[in-house]
Amino acid sequence: METKSIWEKYSKKTEIKILKNNLDIDVAIVGGGMTGLSTGYFLKNSNLKACIFERGKIAEEVTSKTTGKITFLQENILTEIENIYSRNRAEKYYKSQKCAIELINNIIEENNIECDLKKVDSYCFATNKSDIKKIRREENILKSFGEEVECIKKLPDGLEVDYGIKVSNTFVFNPIKYLYAIKERIKDDINIYENSKVTKIEKQDNNYILTINNYKVRAKKVVIASHYPYFLFPYLMPLKCSLEKSYIGVFKTVEKCDFSAISYSNPVLSLRYLEEKEEKYKFILTNSHNISVKPNEKENFSKLKSKNPSYLWSNIDIITKDYMPYIGEIDKNLFIATGYNTWGMTNSTLAGTIISDLILKKENIYAHLFNPKRHNNIKTIIKYPLYSFLNSYSFLNSKINRSKNWYKNIKFKNINGTKVAIYKDENNIEHVVKANCPHLGCGLIFNEIEKTWDCPCHGSRFDLDGHAIAGPSNYDISFK
Repeated sequence: METKSIWEKYSKKTEIKILKNNLDIDVAIVGGGMTGLSTGYFLKNSNLKACIFERGKIAEEVTSKTTGKITFLQENILTEIENIYSRNRAEKYYKSQKCAIELINNIIEENNIECDLKKVDSYCFATNKSDIKKIRREENILKSFGEEVECIKKLPDGLEVDYGIKVSNTFVFNPIKYLYAIKERIKDDINIYENSKVTKIEKQDNNYILTINNYKVRAKKVVIASHYPYFLFPYLMPLKCSLEKSYIGVFKTVEKCDFSAISYSNPVLSLRYLEEKEEKYKFILTNSHNISVKPNEKENFSKLKSKNPSYLWSNIDIITKDYMPYIGEIDKNLFIATGYNTWGMTNSTLAGTIISDLILKKENIYAHLFNPKRHNNIKTIIKYPLYSFLNSYSFLNSKINRSKNWYKNIKFKNINGTKVAIYKDENNIEHVVKANCPHLGCGLIFNEIEKTWDCPCHGSRFDLDGHAIAGPSNYDISFK
C-alpha cells in the first residue's frame, strides 16, 4: 500500500527553476497548482511579465490529491445556493460549471493534451430515505435549467441506492498529466519557479513586495492561488471559510465501469473508476469532517485501510459560507481564488479565466458571481459564530489534549524553552519538530498514516522532518 495519491506516480522529473535573484514583474502568481497554472495559461499571450512561484513542485500538493472529476452535478449545491440567494443565482452557478467543463475540453483539444480525459455519466444518490426529498429538489432545479436528468435505483457497478439521479456530459481525467502539459505550453511565456516559497507580501506604494527565498520580487499585481489564502488575515478568511478533510482509497478491481458518483449523505461517499493499461482501479472518498474535530487520523483512515487499498491519502477542501468560491480582486491589484467546496477542477479553471480577465480589464460574466467582496447574506452571517467557535475549539483542544490516544507514539519535551514533538520511526530514527504551528500557534497532530504533522486549526501540513508542504503556514517547524 502506498500512503500517497495515485496521481503522484505521474509526476515528472522536469528541469526545476528556482528563484535566485530579485525581480521586477507585472504579475506574481503565488501557487503552482490548477489555479495558478490556469491563470498563467490565460495570461500567456498578454505581453505582461508574469511569474508563477510554487513552494514545492508544480501540482504536487492540493491538485495531486483530487479525484479528477469534471462535473456540474455537485451533491445538492444548487439547492443550497437557492436557499441562500435565489433560483437565478443557482442558475448562474450551474452555467459557470458548464462553462468550465467546456473550457477544459477546449484547452485539451486545442493543445492536443493526453490526460486520459473520458466522458462519463455522473450520479448523485441517497443512502437513506431521509435524503430522497433533497435529491429530488436538486433534480427539479436541474430540470428547470433544461438539463436532462434520469432517475435511478442502481449504480452501474451494481450498488443499489434508495434514490438517485443521473446526468450526462461530465468527465474524469488525470489532473497531473493535464497540468504538466499546461506547464509545457506556458513555460516560454510565463516563468515558473519551483522550490520558491513566498514568506511575506508587503504593499509598497502602488506595488507589492514579495519575499521569496530571501530575494525580493516587486509586482504590480499579485494572485494568491495557494488553496488557503495566505497573507489575508485582515480580510477575516478564517471566519469566511471552514476546512473539511476527506480520505481517499484507490483499489484494484476487475470491474470495467466508467462513471462518477457522489452520495448526498454524511459522511459523503464519492466514487470514480480509472483504467490504465491492464489495471483497473476504483476510487472511494469518504469520512469527510471538519478538521477541527475527529483528530485521530489512524481511526479516520481505518475503514479504507481495512479494505487493502493500493493507494491511500487525505485531502483538505475549503468550504465557504454560501457554497460558492471567492474569486477576484480582494484589494487593489490583489487577487484571490479559494473556497472551491470540493469542486476544484471546474472552479480552478474558472478562477484562471476570471482573474486573467480582471487583470487584462476584460469583461467576465462570472466575475460578479464569485466576487470575494460580495455582500454577506443573513443566512451566511449566522455562520460567523460557528466558524469562530470551531477555530477556538480546535486551538484549545490541540493544546489541552496532548496526552490523548492519538499522541501515544509521540513524546513531548521542552528544549531551551521550545515545546517540541518527537516521533521515532521504524528504523529507530528520531524526528524532532516544533510542536506548534507557526501560523497561529495551534498544537500539531501527527498523522500516522501519511507521516505528516497536521494542524487541526487551518490545515497547515508539514513532512516528517518539519518542512512546510501545505496550508497557510509559510515557515517550517524543523528543530535542530
